[in-house]
Amino acid sequence: QVQLVENGGGLVQAGGSLRLSCAASGRPFTDYIMGWFRQAPGKEREFVAALDWNGGVTRYSDSVNGRFTISRNNAKSTVNLQMNDLKPEDTARYYCAADYGQSNIYTGIYDYDYWGQGTQVTVSS
Repeated sequence: QVQLVENGGGLVQAGGSLRLSCAASGRPFTDYIMGWFRQAPGKEREFVAALDWNGGVTRYSDSVNGRFTISRNNAKSTVNLQMNDLKPEDTARYYCAADYGQSNIYTGIYDYDYWGQGTQVTVSS
């Protein structure tokens, strides 16, 4: 199994940027599709972005496409989410997730095997 720990959240004004990081430990990092999800109060957890084992294939939700960039460093077992042009509707708790042994990127929460505890992102207007 793998353990995931996120950091980098915080409070930012609309139009600003934040960079989230997720550190993984346990099984070989390249065995996992890595993704980011978010959950706002009173809403369901939703897919944000994901990438395959070497970062060659990425996928984004429509709401963040063009503003967020997901990347990974397999040597350091980390996955990052660069968030630019943040909007108040991006306010949520952001979770790192790992999908073990897959070659395709999926966007459903039940497709992912391991989750971090999350990091809060708050965007003020």
